[in-house]
Parts: sequence; structure tokens; C-alpha cells
Amino acid sequence: MVRKPATLKDVAALANVSRATAARALNSYGYVGDETAQKVQAAAEKLGYRGNRLAQALRNGQLPIVGCILGDIQNPFFARIAHDIEVLARECGHNLVIGSSEEELDQEISLLSSLRSLSIRGFIVAPTSATSNAHLQSLISENVPLVLIDRVAENVDCDSVVVDNEGGARKAVEYLIAMGHRRIGLLQDDTRIFTSRERMTGYRTALAGAGIASDDRMIAVSQSTVEHAVDATIRLFSQKTPPTALFTVDSLMTQGALLAFRSMGISIPHDVSLIGFDDFNLATFTDPQITVVSQPVSEIGRAAARLLFDRLSGKDHPPEKIRFETKLIVRGSVSRSVAG
Repeated sequence: MVRKPATLKDVAALANVSRATAARALNSYGYVGDETAQKVQAAAEKLGYRGNRLAQALRNGQLPIVGCILGDIQNPFFARIAHDIEVLARECGHNLVIGSSEEELDQEISLLSSLRSLSIRGFIVAPTSATSNAHLQSLISENVPLVLIDRVAENVDCDSVVVDNEGGARKAVEYLIAMGHRRIGLLQDDTRIFTSRERMTGYRTALAGAGIASDDRMIAVSQSTVEHAVDATIRLFSQKTPPTALFTVDSLMTQGALLAFRSMGISIPHDVSLIGFDDFNLATFTDPQITVVSQPVSEIGRAAARLLFDRLSGKDHPPEKIRFETKLIVRGSVSRSVAG
């Protein structure tokens, strides 16, 4: 027969005190006489009562738990980051609670509020908005360790880990221009998101540097999902004069573009050239293989976790801003343009 776990009522009965007194003694709040407190503690130990330790740890913020709120856990980029953070957290004797904002600011705020109520010790966050960040500023004002990952937020001065999004996008578009393309499409997500804004800036900077006017007809905005990217790509390439090349801002959009081209009978790179930001597993299994802007995903999560655990260990120094470089990996999805 399985023995039921001891309850607070059981402890109070054994110690011959009220439940309120037992709760105060076990959770270290309010006044309880020394003799009574000892009786309650002895009763708890005899019964194997565990709830007091959890409650007290929660109250004092001593549970070894850190929180991580990412943009979309279904995105392979964020999935890998979550995995790497969890591995280092485990090495540091902590558990990780992961939430996905789904790129919705209200959901990010709600998740953060819920996790803070658990007295979680520190946070790693990929902020949905670069400007709406009062909830993040409140963490800083309350000295809660915070590391921003993949993105930064205005007026939030804390540790951060990002990549050179603008430079990576610029290199990709400059390569397309060097291959003779002038009608270069852009498939991007919401410009509230820091990475999207940075990559669009890199796209426009490369065009301007080559004397090519930016044309809104060459830009399609989509949610960062394969399904939405399919629809956006079809709209973009159903124009009378479509792009001769396409730059996509993440791997899910790249996959959506590939499916759209297949459904439209558009051949890569004969009919259109393609470069995607973010490498992904299928990029080398397609024919041709996909040219990508690669970022060091395997380093990003661990770098953010290291910064967080440095803070939790008591290290006090100015916020550390880590920015990794990107690399253009040339494969077979870009050909020289004859149409311009």
C-alpha cells in the first residue's frame, strides 16, 4: 500500500498546534516561539513533510530555476538555443523553464509575469519588440539578472548576445548584385522584431551601395512560418515583372519559398536565385543546395547562459554585449542573372 504524502494538517496535529502556526513555523514568516517552532520542525521531519522546503525556497527566490522566453520554439533556431541553454543550466545545477511568446508582445509580458511570480532567479529573453519593453526595464530596476538573446531592446541596459544581422544581410544581397541581379526580392517578417529590422536595413544598404532604388513591390511581409511564407512568395512571384532573386530572413521562410517555387514550377537557380538567412538541415539535401547566411547557433545559447550564470554567481561588471559575425556559405542556389 502506497503511503500518502504528509500534509500540513498532519504536521500540525502531531505538533499539537494550529495549521496557521505550523505554516508560519515551516515557512519562516510571522512570529512563532522557539519551542513551538522546534516542535513543528520535529513533526515535519518525522512525517517526511516536504512542502515547507519548496514554499520557503519559492518565497526566498532560492529555487535553482532560471527562465527562458523565446520567439517561437518551433523555429529550429530557437529550438537549438533552448537545448544549449538547458544543457549549460544543468551543468550549473539549475533547471530551465521555457516559454514561447509566439512573437506576440502580450504573450511575452504574460509569460514573464507568471514566471516572476515563481521567484525565478534570472531570465534569458528574445524580446518581441525593440521598443515596447517596460516589462524588461522593470527586471533591471529590481536587479533581476536578464540576458537578451538574438535581439536587443531600447533603453534596456543588460547583457546581450546577438549576431551581425545587418552585415549578414548586406553580404547576401551584395553577392546577388555581384551576380548581376537588380530585381532582388525580400521575404521578411514583422518589423517590430529587431532581427527583421536589421536584416531589412542590410538589404536596403546593399541596394543603395549599388545604386539600385529600393522597390516596395520587391518586398513581401509574412509571419515566420512555412505556410505563411508559401503564400507570400506566391504573391511576390505572381507579379508581371517578378524578382530574379530572393533573399529570405530566416530558415522557415526559406523552406516556404522553396515549396512555393515548386508549386509554381519555378526552377532554382535557372529561373530564380535564392539566399536564406540561417542555415538549416535541409539546405544541403535539396538540389541544388541552398546558399545561406550562417550564424553560429551552437555558440549563441551557451554564451547567453554563461552570462546569466556569471550574474547569478555574483559577478558585477558593466553589461556585456556579445555580437557574433555571420558567414555567407555559397552553394548552388545562385546563378548569374541575364535579365538584370
